[in-house]
Amino acid sequence: MSDISEFGVHTKAELLFPAHLIPSLRELRGEEWKMLVDRVAALPETHPDSLAFVLMMIELDSCLKCNSNNYKFLRGCYLCATQTIQSFKGGDQELLGLYARAQQELSSHLRQDSRPSERMAG
Repeated sequence: MSDISEFGVHTKAELLFPAHLIPSLRELRGEEWKMLVDRVAALPETHPDSLAFVLMMIELDSCLKCNSNNYKFLRGCYLCATQTIQSFKGGDQELLGLYARAQQELSSHLRQDSRPSERMAG
């Protein structure tokens, strides 16, 4: 039988960066980053700007490569995301640029999916 504390650790593990962790990243960078985090954290998790932030973090954290055998997975999303943002070599402007790119990518995807009847007919 497995140790109950080990089970407790794994039940808190997420597969992709969760939106509820966005506010915890606020104090890790400068003023521009804080303003972005404050704005996005106030939105519903399903808002496109919140989803874009999550997409940006998934890409920065390499969430798609993470698995239960990975050290980052065992540490959890909070510590992984914190370390990723703190150790990011670029400035806040570069992070905001990555966020803008994620917004564009998400917007493009949503536009493509907004016309399912046209895709089905084609």
